[in-house]
Amino acid sequence: MVAVLINGDGIAASCCSHLLRQAGLHPIVERLARPRLPALMLSEATQLLLRDVFGREDLFSGVPRVRSRVVVWAQDSKARTLPHSAVIIGEQQLLERIHHGLGESESVQAEQPNWTIFASTAPRPPSVEHHFGSRMAAASPVRLNPKSDAEACWIESFENGWLFLLPSGKGPGWLLSVGDSVESLIERSGLIKEQIDEIDPSRGTFPSHPRIVLPLSEPGWLACGTAALGFDPLCGEGTGNAVREAILASAIIRAAVEGASVDDLVAHYQTRLLAGFRRHFDLCIEFYASGRSGPWWDDQVNELKRGLAWCSQQVRDTPAFRYRLNGFTLERL
Repeated sequence: MVAVLINGDGIAASCCSHLLRQAGLHPIVERLARPRLPALMLSEATQLLLRDVFGREDLFSGVPRVRSRVVVWAQDSKARTLPHSAVIIGEQQLLERIHHGLGESESVQAEQPNWTIFASTAPRPPSVEHHFGSRMAAASPVRLNPKSDAEACWIESFENGWLFLLPSGKGPGWLLSVGDSVESLIERSGLIKEQIDEIDPSRGTFPSHPRIVLPLSEPGWLACGTAALGFDPLCGEGTGNAVREAILASAIIRAAVEGASVDDLVAHYQTRLLAGFRRHFDLCIEFYASGRSGPWWDDQVNELKRGLAWCSQQVRDTPAFRYRLNGFTLERL
């Protein structure tokens, strides 16, 4: 029996475990204690992916929805209301919904696994984590003004950062602050401040700049989810990317077990993730170049351009795509 050790028990790890078990392999989950994200905003595309992976059409039933986003982006710009479609759910709540009714038993130890998927902690050397920027984010629980739209999210840019306000149904909303402190940014707000009655202290800070581990894969192991890539929350949905990486990682291991060239497979995995990471830089540069002018925004754009140049160089040095996904199965091109 082929054993796969999965390091972590978040969204990416759960997807890998389920898909590998469905394929008749033996995933073994190594649980790691870490704080869960209080609120995730999941697009329609990510919801569809998760429903497909777990075969659960009811996975998001009753979850609070966001149907519009209100944006003040760039100096002297007026608030614009744009259509949006997403759900808001806490990471722990999502994991509980995912595992409910699956009936999958998971052991917690493995001796000499055939493969290891690093889904929470970065793999050991020779992998190195590359950072492109240093901006930190803080998430603060907030009590929303009863008059604010319960099905809207709000985004606002400032001289030294930006704010992103998420509702969460009947519970507290969440205010994401990037750059200056939440107190400094909210004091200058003309949009988001009006939606909030009370702000509680933040639950700590976390990086909000793009980052990547390289190498991402070698024979016998793959990095996936937060152990592989970190995305800017303004320009990329980490959960959706984690699910896509998990689908590909699981397909890579299945193909290896079926006899495909391991060297070709791990090279394809790294090439695919690098290509997606490069697209993220393109999108980030577009957003940050339009956000504001001034030293803080210039620094962010310069770091993103550095990341784009680095990523482009890595992509140039990698082979062309050798496989494609057909559902959850890898096919040779």
